[in-house]
Amino acid sequence: MRGSRSVKWAALAATVAMAATACGGGSGSGGSSAAGKPEGYVSINVNEPQKPLVPGNTNETQGAYAINSLFTGLVKYTPEGKLENANAESVTSKDSKTWTVKLKKGWKFHNGEDVTSDSYIDAWNWYANIANNQQNSYWFSDIKGYDDVHPEKGKAKKDAMSGLKKVDDHTFTIELTHPVSYFKEKLGYYTWTPLPKGFFKDPKGYGQKPVGNGPYEFEKWTHKKLVQVKAWKGYKGDNKPKNKGVQFKAYSGYEASYQDVLSKNLDISPQVAPKDLAKRKSDFGDRALDEPFAATQQITPAFYSKSFKDVDPKVLQGLSMAIDRKSITKTVLQGSRVPATGFMPEMVKGYQKLDTDIFDYNPSKAKKLIKEGGGVPGNKVAIQFNADGGHKEWVTAVCASIRKATGVECVGDSKPDFQTELDARDAKQVKSFYRGGWVADYPLNVNFLKELFDSKAQANYGGFKDPKIDELFRKGDKATDLDATVKDYQAAERELVKKMPSIPLWDYAANVVHTDAVDNVKIDFRGDVVMTDVTVK
Repeated sequence: MRGSRSVKWAALAATVAMAATACGGGSGSGGSSAAGKPEGYVSINVNEPQKPLVPGNTNETQGAYAINSLFTGLVKYTPEGKLENANAESVTSKDSKTWTVKLKKGWKFHNGEDVTSDSYIDAWNWYANIANNQQNSYWFSDIKGYDDVHPEKGKAKKDAMSGLKKVDDHTFTIELTHPVSYFKEKLGYYTWTPLPKGFFKDPKGYGQKPVGNGPYEFEKWTHKKLVQVKAWKGYKGDNKPKNKGVQFKAYSGYEASYQDVLSKNLDISPQVAPKDLAKRKSDFGDRALDEPFAATQQITPAFYSKSFKDVDPKVLQGLSMAIDRKSITKTVLQGSRVPATGFMPEMVKGYQKLDTDIFDYNPSKAKKLIKEGGGVPGNKVAIQFNADGGHKEWVTAVCASIRKATGVECVGDSKPDFQTELDARDAKQVKSFYRGGWVADYPLNVNFLKELFDSKAQANYGGFKDPKIDELFRKGDKATDLDATVKDYQAAERELVKKMPSIPLWDYAANVVHTDAVDNVKIDFRGDVVMTDVTVK
């Protein structure tokens, strides 16, 4: 998932003279007040979703908060990352190619409509259809008949994928084009959730006022200000809300949300601004939480740009070795991040220590590699970032490190908010690098590799393409054993070191503060606050 979160980092001057910051977006309108929050509700700073609230078209953290509160799929992950059945009684396969799903009976949408096999089959076919232009359509590409509804060119040949078959109202089968050992793990991502019948008559209307089957039901969306949901009494899952509802409130920055938590006008801030990071413990004590989670920060080349079109990977390896990760994480980020040693964080299944020095700071070798690779056109690069997330300080630090180590000019390319930054990626307007944070959709190395670097991946905004890497991904996908899949993807990651589709910087930790008006604030493996567990005192 695109890392839209504002990871909080602290301020410090050091040689690069900057203050700490965070990774992610804050698109909203300034501070907010306690006025207007219903009794028993919890308020949290979560900014404006980039897209309408449709599961198949949401691929960033802000929208995910709302989607996860409104929809529940076949399976779900515990906060620790353990896979469990949710709406499904069972999801089984003998060969990892044909899967049988049995639904739990009695589950309903918020409008009272039964959740049936058709609710999933119709939703998945709609998400996958090229005519509907869904960001996450690629997630369905393993299903037989996907090419008929989503051809590489032209219009859809059919309305439905042949691999989805209804057995009865609570049983259906999924036939894939090849075995996928981790298919059940993929189903834990919210893109696989069902839709009610009314959605297909009015997708635009339902995107603004969604009807789901999750623990909360939609109440209102005041754009750029808040999304409000209330606990749904008819929910059948085991993660029933322990509060009466949630307000996801948008702020212009994390300084404002921090102050509102201090003044008890906001219950939870999932991020802390640079100027407040150093004092969060004295302000909040044990209500200031620091938790590592499965996410990584990268700068990703736009391979269509003048800077990196037909670039020799040696140039990117050199730029990687020009970044002093240890100093930046220790000073600018005040030790709140861990320097990257690969393309994924350690808590992900399949993490490996790569036999390479390209993540080490080595100015002399950096200059040598850049020269051998033919240099950077114009001897200048830019790093695109969203200004509302506090990225300016670390981007400045990274640029200063590159400039000092290699003589290559480096500047920040600031966009006003996260939504604008994402739109620039979608429109292929990135000048050199973009800030490419990634948060796990499921805690497997596949998610940090295939979803970012496969030539057809929806989130491959830089346009990286390599036939050998694609071939290694396909090999891993066809393995019938999960351990074999993980090993094949580890081999692909080792090959990525030679290709450099991105430059990993560091792994994340969540820094959360909350008032004494709420309790049981927990962080899941994606770095999100588990809203259903939060209690109001």
